[in-house]
Amino acid sequence: MNDTKSQPALPDRLSINPRSPHHVAAVFEYDIGIRINGKERFDVEEYCISEGWIKVASRKALDRRGQPLLMTIKGTVEAFYK
Repeated sequence: MNDTKSQPALPDRLSINPRSPHHVAAVFEYDIGIRINGKERFDVEEYCISEGWIKVASRKALDRRGQPLLMTIKGTVEAFYK
């Protein structure tokens, strides 16, 4: 990690897809952890803290553009830097 720079604040909604309007590249310079209902998840594609959901990719299903379909899981979401 770079100790010379301070970590940017984690946004309320964040996506790992660079084509998404909720993608913030500066945040991804650091390791991020996501907990939903107290359990840490490592397969999160997108999250929203205020609305209480995360989106994870389905295993085999693809949309018409070849991107994996995202399933929504609801609960208490916590985002943190590792």
